[in-house]
Amino acid sequence: MGKDKLRKFRENLTFDCFIQPEFDEVFRCDHPLKGHWRSDFFHNDNPIVLELGCGKGEYTVALAERNPSRNFIGIDIKGARMWRGAKTATDRKMPNVGFLRTRIEFINGLFAEGEVDEIWITFPDPQLKSRRAKKRLTSPLFLGYYAHILSPGGWINLKTDSKHLFGYTNEVVRRYGLPCEVSNADIYGTGYADEVLSVKTAYEKRFLEMGLPITYTRFSLAGRHKFPWFDWEEDEKAEKDNEEARLG
Repeated sequence: MGKDKLRKFRENLTFDCFIQPEFDEVFRCDHPLKGHWRSDFFHNDNPIVLELGCGKGEYTVALAERNPSRNFIGIDIKGARMWRGAKTATDRKMPNVGFLRTRIEFINGLFAEGEVDEIWITFPDPQLKSRRAKKRLTSPLFLGYYAHILSPGGWINLKTDSKHLFGYTNEVVRRYGLPCEVSNADIYGTGYADEVLSVKTAYEKRFLEMGLPITYTRFSLAGRHKFPWFDWEEDEKAEKDNEEARLG
């Protein structure tokens, strides 16, 4: 492991906005902050928004800057990447930003029922192989996790360059009859992108340079908690995404 990565790991632990639970604090048990993020971490009663797979935290910080009356928590397992967002939030003295280093599979041990008001998923790994479909962050498995922590009517936002993940998510919405406010296959080409959607992560900038359209889906679970597994016929196709455009 490089010295710079080790330095970032150490510095993360000095940031008040950075939480790194031990494995035994979240595996099959509840973390002390569960149900107490507003009172014990943010010290306010404002809504909580999560960014899952936050990477360097660009979206978490940008959303927090634009919405000071809401609390934002970026979640990822890559501590060295998260350092950038945590340092920016610390340097700018942003009281409504937190970063949580953990696996997304553990979020039910970190947040109480209805404690989260909104979820953002920005440019996740689309997990194109059908045998890894359960790993997709909009799969029935993960929707089950979200259902426990989202408040009634809470929204889930997916922003991705992956046509396959966009199509899969829209099929998930259709299969379960979930309310869908937006399903846009090209937010810049259609002029749909507003100030918030125009925030660009490092990944997004790369995809735009490659000429790939950026998609956006916003949907709700509508209080549903059970999501039976299904096999999607599109997963059987050999060409699942825009590989030719990616390889350019």
